[in-house]
Amino acid sequence: QLYYQVLNFAMIVSSALMIWKGLIVVTGSESPIVVVLSGSMEPAFHRGDLLFLTNFHDDPIRAGEIVVFKVEGRDIPIVHRVIKIHEKENGNIKFLTKGDNNEVDDRGLYKEGQNWLEKKDVVGRARGFLPYVGMVTIIMNDYPKFKVCRLIL
Repeated sequence: QLYYQVLNFAMIVSSALMIWKGLIVVTGSESPIVVVLSGSMEPAFHRGDLLFLTNFHDDPIRAGEIVVFKVEGRDIPIVHRVIKIHEKENGNIKFLTKGDNNEVDDRGLYKEGQNWLEKKDVVGRARGFLPYVGMVTIIMNDYPKFKVCRLIL
């Protein structure tokens, strides 16, 4: 019976990994699903909302679009809205972001000396969401003892 339990667990884990990798291929995003961890995007998104992302490189980034981006030196991606686009003569696009609930733009969050984001910084663009579904993730991160208890049970 232990053998079947281990085999069943391995099948569940491998199925989840295959689904995740499939989502990466279909959406073009290295992280097709993310959880909003702060209230910086309220009222558009709340803490614990689960976002579905795509990241097709042919789609131009537009002002008003909600993007998830990573900044050098920070492990956790940030979900904010594009507020300004700066297009250079050679076709390169740079953009500035800001949380809807924040007073100032995100230049203070970017790496030192960086004033604009580039397409390479984008993990994905929000295409849909499920409200508060990601609260389980937040609880497990905020309360490590809960995670241990959940693993034991």
